[in-house]
Amino acid sequence: MSQRNTVQRQLILDSVRALNIHATAEQVFEHITRIHPSISKATVYRNMGKMAETGELLNIGNFYGSTHYDHNTHEHYHFICEDCRRVFDVDGTFSEIIERVEALGKLNIKSLQVSFSGLCSGCKK
Repeated sequence: MSQRNTVQRQLILDSVRALNIHATAEQVFEHITRIHPSISKATVYRNMGKMAETGELLNIGNFYGSTHYDHNTHEHYHFICEDCRRVFDVDGTFSEIIERVEALGKLNIKSLQVSFSGLCSGCKK
């Protein structure tokens, strides 16, 4: 990996952390260009995809027309508010369900994505 690529990846990771909103590549691009206007949108999108592949970021799925990323890569799930569209982390595990699925046919689960949707406490009022 080149030094330039390392700097770009660090800028992206720092931006995802700073935004702390389960950001889209577009949101990260807008955040970075305020500080580093020479970075291209293609660079941000490409690197975020690669970072998700390597586990540096977590691709939490495509909703509301965009893929969202999380810097929190430990095992957890997400709640998506249908009104304000904020994404919240939900800690916990599904180890019992995973064991049942694997027992069905000696299956080997490589990944699991679970998300919940509804209204957050702010929108429920």
